[in-house]
Amino acid sequence: MASRHMLVAFFLVISVSEGLDPFVNLVWNVSYITVAPLGVKQQVIAINGQFPGPVINSTTNNNIAINVLNNLDEDLLFTWDGIQQRRTSWQDGVRGTNCPIPPKWNWTYNFQVKDQIGSFFYFPSLGMQRASGGYGGFTIMNRAVIPVPFALPDGDITMLIGDWYNAGHKALRAKLDKGHSLGMPDGVLINGKGPYPYNDTLVPKGVIWETFNVKPGKTYRIRVSNVGTSTALNFRIQSHSLALVETEGSYVSQQNYSTGLDIHVGQSSSFLVTMDQNASSDYYIVASARFVNATIWSRVTGVAILHYSNSKKRASGPLAPAPDDQYDPNWSMNQARSIRWNLTAGAARPNPQGSFHYGEINVTQTLHLRGSKVSINGVSRYALNDVSYQDPTTPPKLADYYNMTGIFNLDAFPEKSLNGKPKFMPSVISGGFRGFLEIIFQNDEDQVQSYHLDGYAFFVVGFEAGTWTEADRGKYNKWDAVARSTTQVFPHSWTAVYVSLDNVGMWNLRSELLPNWYLGQEMYIRVYNPENSNKTEATLPDNVIYCGRLASKQKVAFTTLSEESYAAGILHQCDYMLVMLASISWCMFMFSL
Repeated sequence: MASRHMLVAFFLVISVSEGLDPFVNLVWNVSYITVAPLGVKQQVIAINGQFPGPVINSTTNNNIAINVLNNLDEDLLFTWDGIQQRRTSWQDGVRGTNCPIPPKWNWTYNFQVKDQIGSFFYFPSLGMQRASGGYGGFTIMNRAVIPVPFALPDGDITMLIGDWYNAGHKALRAKLDKGHSLGMPDGVLINGKGPYPYNDTLVPKGVIWETFNVKPGKTYRIRVSNVGTSTALNFRIQSHSLALVETEGSYVSQQNYSTGLDIHVGQSSSFLVTMDQNASSDYYIVASARFVNATIWSRVTGVAILHYSNSKKRASGPLAPAPDDQYDPNWSMNQARSIRWNLTAGAARPNPQGSFHYGEINVTQTLHLRGSKVSINGVSRYALNDVSYQDPTTPPKLADYYNMTGIFNLDAFPEKSLNGKPKFMPSVISGGFRGFLEIIFQNDEDQVQSYHLDGYAFFVVGFEAGTWTEADRGKYNKWDAVARSTTQVFPHSWTAVYVSLDNVGMWNLRSELLPNWYLGQEMYIRVYNPENSNKTEATLPDNVIYCGRLASKQKVAFTTLSEESYAAGILHQCDYMLVMLASISWCMFMFSL
């Protein structure tokens, strides 16, 4: 058989020549490696030996095919934060839609980045694994025929920031299982590396830091994602202004943030930064913890270096200043209010973002979610509306497809808090196809929360301190609220979002704070089209993994990335293409090589 590199090259040529959107073909070997980002050796999750994993670079409407070999010692799934998986919740990579990839198996994800642009990231979704790595950036560029609302930058840089523990995900998981808090993180990483030694007391000797090399006078697009465990971070670059241009696939009205921008867990933003300083020295890039005691949490600070090609010396002295009051959410809330949708810019399509008048659509369903920490049978858990999610052995999406009973009880989950006795349950609610959903997130806790919805971008129409009431609807921004997939909810505050339910599937709504998610703060929204049309939902993938009560249906397992198993991944891609081409000649030719 031809080498896999020849197969990939030929695959791309055929895809383009047949008029299909191009394929991005990737092969990932997921394994453990040993590194010491904060000076302590530990096991982390790497992709092809890289920590963090490689950036996925794609263009609107590209087809993505990723053959994943699980060389960990436990089950694995990848999810794609902010990628909407149009028609394909089968590829979403969370426990409610997919059976996990067992150790030594490989499995191919096939999906299209349909009608999207922007800055996103991917990560392993099971059992706190993101706390040990396995994450990477995911960039979707505009098609050449669609203009962007700013001059094209001279370079593109991905920065992954996040709090970090020297204990691995298994130890953190065990701690949570015993009812303990994870406590303060050991630091903040930037692209998997520890802080530059700006302070001999706070930074251990021997720590390797990240350096970003730039040229004076040039403008760079810097994409920043908070991939951490549970800490909101303020991101800033010493002496440089950050011009925010995009958040999770939405172009925003450009504003400069000279004192940095708060980026909450699971959020992504991109900035234009011009290298307009005199390069008397290098400059600090800082990601520091927010809503905490700055003195106690001083070690929880990530520091990288911005190095001009003509820089005269290393950075030294105090870090770029953080917001004055670390406890007061008003500064961050006012900053968040300043982020507005760019109504005149196109995004994935030429029509302007503002052509969708979301504020004129009647709400058809309201979901009022109150997050809380609860105790169930003496076990500490997190809940939404006093329900802590309990994973069934059979994913609800598969159970729904096969019309199985006893897996979940549709609509048993309360759509508002009843202040009842906390309980376990696989939480799934109906979302009317083409309906318009209002979600209110109520946070009565002292910590800032962060919530994410797979399959969609929602409009963040309002947030205020206090308890939400119906009168607060009068305060909603119904004109230029930003559309994104992850929103913060400030302490003792509420956040409201609007969602247009136009994407059929089973979609995960979760806390992006890993301890909360792991301990049950999630649910699923089943968006169902009774017409059962493949125009609104793709058919069951031919390579689906079965588990739970459907385990007997599993017939084939690929155990290595041999030429044969790689070819099997290509075969799955062939099947996908055959639906569109209605021809088998291409696949027959491939396997005759």
